[in-house]
Amino acid sequence: MDKLDRKILAELQCDGRLSVTDLAERIGLSVSPCHRRVRALEQAGAIQGYRAHLDPQRVGLNFSALVFVTMRDGDHQAVKAFEDALTAIPQVIQAQRLFGDPDYLLHVLTCDLATFQQLYDEQLSTLPSVQRLTSTPVMKNVIQDRPLPL
Repeated sequence: MDKLDRKILAELQCDGRLSVTDLAERIGLSVSPCHRRVRALEQAGAIQGYRAHLDPQRVGLNFSALVFVTMRDGDHQAVKAFEDALTAIPQVIQAQRLFGDPDYLLHVLTCDLATFQQLYDEQLSTLPSVQRLTSTPVMKNVIQDRPLPL
């Protein structure tokens, strides 16, 4: 990946709807080589896809919480079962496996506290091998969806 590829990625992170013509103009390259580079970046997996960034509150998701998960078992089978079950819960918008304790950090979005409580009681607490859940509501997002530092 060279300097031009990084410029392409930086521009597309800011505006994924840029036409190849506009992108080529912004990075100082003609359209055909720019298009080839974009396709190569897509095929290499550097560009994983394109999507719209939505405002959670404007679509009714007004409650955000971080949930820390401590596992009872840490063997491969338990971890796989937990992670597979977790993928079936759409309200979990981000999940990270951590070193140390706790084992996972989940970011959960729901419409309100009551809905979060129901999700917590009926789905999160029943995930395989969960020993303990600790949650905290998010007061404010200070940095969110920041482009990668290229």
